[in-house]
Parts: sequence; structure tokens; C-alpha cells
Amino acid sequence: MKHSTATDTSSLECARRVLQIESQAIAQLINKVGEEFDRAVEMIFVCKGRVVVSGMGKPGLIGQKISATLASTGTPSLWLHPAEAIHGDMGKVTAQDVIVILSNSGETEEIIRLIPMVKRIGAPMITMTGNIHSTLANHSDVTLDVSVKEEACSLGLAPTASTTAMLAMGDALAVALLERRGFREEDYAFFHPGGTLGKKLMRVEEIMRQGKDNPVIDQETVIKEVLLTITQARAGSASIVNGNGKLVGIFTDGDLRRHLEKDLDISKTKIKEVMTSKPVVITKDRLAVEALRLLKEKKIDEVPVVDEQRRPIGLVDVQDLLKTGLIYDA
Repeated sequence: MKHSTATDTSSLECARRVLQIESQAIAQLINKVGEEFDRAVEMIFVCKGRVVVSGMGKPGLIGQKISATLASTGTPSLWLHPAEAIHGDMGKVTAQDVIVILSNSGETEEIIRLIPMVKRIGAPMITMTGNIHSTLANHSDVTLDVSVKEEACSLGLAPTASTTAMLAMGDALAVALLERRGFREEDYAFFHPGGTLGKKLMRVEEIMRQGKDNPVIDQETVIKEVLLTITQARAGSASIVNGNGKLVGIFTDGDLRRHLEKDLDISKTKIKEVMTSKPVVITKDRLAVEALRLLKEKKIDEVPVVDEQRRPIGLVDVQDLLKTGLIYDA
């Protein structure tokens, strides 16, 4: 069904008005960030327990997102529904925790009923509210002012700009804590192992083949024995070492094909005569994406992983990278 131009114009104007009101609500928070915000950051930073986030209705939904953001950026956190809290779930909260409560009015019944319970437990309380003179604010240790001039809802009823302000303040709190902790990309990836970032920040050590899956052969061994060892390990190559256990070469399927044309006696010819000397190597602490780039640039399928004494401790095969899905993300 085709809409009229008047309707389209009205919808666009409405959208612009909503976005304008909500953007102004966030902008107005900047001047409200001061000593109380610093106190909130310090309180959470020194917390020995977790940050317990609670809120009723729409602020509660925002609280769930804030809790998730805190947890994924190095601050242990859990979500607590206020109605469930007064029916037993308050047992999840300890004096070692910090509780963060979201309420625009600061007078929501379910929230107010939490106050004496929190006080009995002894957990410090941080409030995000649009009413800094409310009952909730008056009983909090720290109050973050997230008041807005108006809701974006044309009726002035549905939580819109107020919840946007809470969300933005929650993000500010999480990022301030992230930076205070010196949280790095590697730390973030640890909590997101299934995501693209987690894959890109995997170390070679996490994907390399080791032990019986990583054939390491003395250079004096004959080709036939090497082939049997590679087959048993279901590998595509073997790392070749000298008498001191240091890597001196690699033997791959490609090396075998190239030398078979010379009519070699594989039961008598030693592997050192047909191996690729001075192979490309990588260390276990390098990123998996670096191993992938190395394989692509050198047009090879395997790269030995060596320690500081150039002893082979693992092997990265292109198939290992394919299994992680990394090859599609790099």
C-alpha cells in the first residue's frame, strides 16, 4: 500500500524530532559528569565482588545492557530483577558487591523496597536517576544525574530520552573503568572467543599442532621412515632437526614430488638431502593472523613453530586456520 507524501513527511519530521531530543539528552549529560561520576568509578574499581545492576521496566532493560557491557570489558557483573530480588534473589548480593540501580523517578515501588535490603547487606549503592532529590537518590552512596528536559515520546509518557541517557551514562562508566584497568584488545577477545576479534587475536600457541601431531625428525633419517611418521601423524610435513635438536629444514609433500622425478631410493636416501633448508618459522606468541599472512605471502601450507633456541615445538598448517574460520576473516 502506497503512503501519501504528507504521511511520509510527517514520519520523517517525527524521526528527526526524536533523534534531536535524544541527542540533546546525551549532550546535556556532559556537564553532569563530575565528582559523583569519579566516585562511582573508584567505588567499582576497588570492588572485591561484582557489580549488581537492577532496574524496573524500561530502565531495567537498559540495566541488563549495562551489566553485559561491564562484564565484557573486565568488570564482573550480574543483572538482578528487583521483583525477583525481594522474593529471594537478593541472596545473590554480598557486602563485597556494588549495586547499581536505575530509576528515572527514583520512586518506583519495587526499587524502593530494595533499599532496606541493600542497607542490611552493606553493599554500597550507586543510583542512575532523573530525580536527584528522590527517595532512591537520598539513600544512595553515589547519585548519577541522568535527568532529561523531555521525553522524545510526543505524549511525554514512554521512556525514550531518559533511557537513552541512562544507556549513555552506563557506557561512559564502563569505558572509564575499562581504561582505568588498562583493559586491552587481548583481554576483550578473551571474553569474546567466538567473535571475529577473538579469532584475530588468537595466538599461534592456541592452534598449533603439538606432540605426536607435530612430526620432528632427525636429519639423518631416511625418506621412507619420514614418510611413515608423517602418515601416522596425519600431517602434511615434518620438521627436520640436527643432532642438537635445532630446526634445519622442513620436508613437505611438495619436496617429495619434486625429488621423486630423480628416481631416488627412499629407503636409502637421507632426509637432509631432499628437505627444504632454512624454512620460514614463527614463534608461539605471535598472532594467528600473522601465521596466516606468512602462509599466503610465502605460498606455503605449513610453518614450523620454534622456541628461542630454534627448536621446533609445534606446526601451523593451513588446515588448522581453516578450522578456526580465521582465514575468512583476515
